[in-house]
Amino acid sequence: MSTLSYKDAGVDIDAGNAFVENIKPLVKSTFDANVLGGIGSFAGAYELPKGYKEPVMLAATDGVGTKLKLAIESGRFDTVGIDLVAMCVNDLICNFATPSFFLDYYATAALKVDEATQVVAGIARGCQEAQCALIGGETAEMPGMYAKGDFDLAGFAVGIAEKAELDRLSHVKAGDILVALPSSGVHSNGFSLVRKLLFGKLEMKMEDIFDGKPLIDTLLTPTRIYVQTFKKLKNHINALAHITGGGIVENLPRVLPAHLHAVVERKSIRTLPIFDLMAHYVEPSEMDRTFNMGVGMVLVVSKASLDTVLANSDGYVIGYIKEGERGATML
Repeated sequence: MSTLSYKDAGVDIDAGNAFVENIKPLVKSTFDANVLGGIGSFAGAYELPKGYKEPVMLAATDGVGTKLKLAIESGRFDTVGIDLVAMCVNDLICNFATPSFFLDYYATAALKVDEATQVVAGIARGCQEAQCALIGGETAEMPGMYAKGDFDLAGFAVGIAEKAELDRLSHVKAGDILVALPSSGVHSNGFSLVRKLLFGKLEMKMEDIFDGKPLIDTLLTPTRIYVQTFKKLKNHINALAHITGGGIVENLPRVLPAHLHAVVERKSIRTLPIFDLMAHYVEPSEMDRTFNMGVGMVLVVSKASLDTVLANSDGYVIGYIKEGERGATML
């Protein structure tokens, strides 16, 4: 009777080992002085940074969503890793946590070493931009679980904050100003609607020229990472909201106490051409609760700090905080 190997079942151990060797220099490029040990242990080790009075560890996890389908269909894998890091670390800073380290989970039907290496190279670049260390990850080949050529990504970021700085709700006051930090594009939310509209209803092609470049370039533009801006302006920010799925109307209220309401002036938002295009075919309320509309992060700042924030960022004013029931209104 003939025998079977793991490779016969669709899992290539040798490919996995080659992949690990490929990514070792990428991973090491993200290390800082707090990383203990190297690559290949059962867990990553990270020493708590010095200087905190009451350090609190915070964690965030996320994925890239169906934006991955566009990466797979276009054969472009160098940016989705940046998206993965961005979606996690941008959440961390909303709780005033400085990102410390990151881990990834890459699952696929069959490991393609070159593609996977490009993905991890993007993750490493995202970690460098977020100034955090990539200390571990997991790669899983699961034939039968994923369709041929498909893969999925999940990311996990851990950061550290001062316990006294965690309660941001108490810092937000009526009269505070809302400052928008521009997004780099669609970021990593709403791509099921993007794909259905652009490639389904409108029958557009990836190579179609849009806003002076191929449409796929616009759609795969990686999510902006706001960590360095946060670090620079931290002492001048009362609260900040990452604008992801749910848009401004659902994410901004998450940083408001029960008695305060956010007023956003729609005409002040500097929307991007990709949103202007989709707005011809999608109801305004649906656009508002699906996309970031060109705003990747909203900072809540006091009037006294406004000039400093504007002078040290690419932010601009889009509204204000007033007394009222917790929520956000787009005028």
